Amino acid sequence: MKEGVFLKIQESAENYLEMILMLGLRQPYVRSIDIANELGFSKPSVSVAMKNLRTQGHILVDENGHITLTASGRQIAETIYERHTALSEWLSRLGVDKKTAAEDACRIEHVISAESFAAIKRHIQNTNGISR
Repeated sequence: MKEGVFLKIQESAENYLEMILMLGLRQPYVRSIDIANELGFSKPSVSVAMKNLRTQGHILVDENGHITLTASGRQIAETIYERHTALSEWLSRLGVDKKTAAEDACRIEHVISAESFAAIKRHIQNTNGISR
């Protein structure tokens, strides 16, 4: 059971880091309220998650409440984001509805091994798909 809980916490952390990255790409700074609004979570829930990510060394929060990714946080976020975008696009190209493809990619991105994802990327590149 502990392993399942660990995986759930890990997936949640990955989702938060990915969201911080995505928000940071489209606005000058990221705050907890931005994350709460985007994900539809309560501000207290997001605050607890941000405290955990800060304690783990994945984010920094300045005196204005602006959140930035550390090197480790950025690496995790970029990995998840790459998986999400590649898997979403690949599933869409296979004929899966875009909304379903994005939802499925969101689940797959957390559990797929690096080896399997690399094989999918090679397949996509070799079949005139996404060049990543």
